[in-house]
Amino acid sequence: MTNIHEIQKNKALGGFMIKYNLEAKALGGLQSSFNIFVPGSLGQHKAPILYYLAGLTCTEDTAPWKAGFLRDAAQERVALVFPDTSPRGAAVRGEDDSWDFGTGAGFYLNATLDPWSKYYNMYDFVINELPQALKTLDLPLDFTRESIFGHSMGGHGAISLYLRNPHRFRSASGFAPVLNPTRSAWGQKAFKGYLKGGLDEGKEWDSTVILSKMSPQTHRELNILIDYGDEDQFYKDRQLLPESFAETAEEAGILGSRISVRRQSGYDHSYYFISTFGPEHIEFHSKFLNA
Repeated sequence: MTNIHEIQKNKALGGFMIKYNLEAKALGGLQSSFNIFVPGSLGQHKAPILYYLAGLTCTEDTAPWKAGFLRDAAQERVALVFPDTSPRGAAVRGEDDSWDFGTGAGFYLNATLDPWSKYYNMYDFVINELPQALKTLDLPLDFTRESIFGHSMGGHGAISLYLRNPHRFRSASGFAPVLNPTRSAWGQKAFKGYLKGGLDEGKEWDSTVILSKMSPQTHRELNILIDYGDEDQFYKDRQLLPESFAETAEEAGILGSRISVRRQSGYDHSYYFISTFGPEHIEFHSKFLNA
């Protein structure tokens, strides 16, 4: 039986925000907390699910507190699931030495290098274990309708998980996502630290590389929205590399049709940026989730 416990429940916008704690096998048996917003006024219906993956140094609480997603999700009758960004308390040497690797920086992959491979398996957690845990709860959720989005490292996670599982999710979007991580400092640090094969193995988690290898038939089934700000310091530092992803989409003939990459003038990397374009992202996903 799944070891999951309700920690807190708050009424919000006619629905409920609920925090749970889960003993996660994918994370080496460590406890992992997540939040879920369940909209109200569903009647006999179940809500589709939109997963949000947060960025470096964030937790499962960051977006619920800062992003302003709940009002739009309530209006569209979409459930929101907010997992944590990494395992917590694995006590791996070096885990807490820097802000962009280890705690708060799981990079949404499955580590293959010891000792990280015992705990740092956020891909398996988000794709398999978390949804299975949700199914054990008495909540009105429709697991046949799922989409995913995220910010920064979480945007990398959302887009790469979507591309690796194109028939699992109906749509994906990212706010300032890391789109070509084998060519960015954050991605190189993560891949060299977590993966036996380093950057070569990291190509399996690089959205631009994954997109370049997909079939034309699969390309025509994609639904992706990307927003980034041209005053984002990490964009200027070439951590995000949205142009690489856009060029690959253009070569595939799907830029502007199946994939939209939007440069937003004057915006930075903060949750002020996310809250500005959050309503459009919720509406984008609702179009596919509620079709």
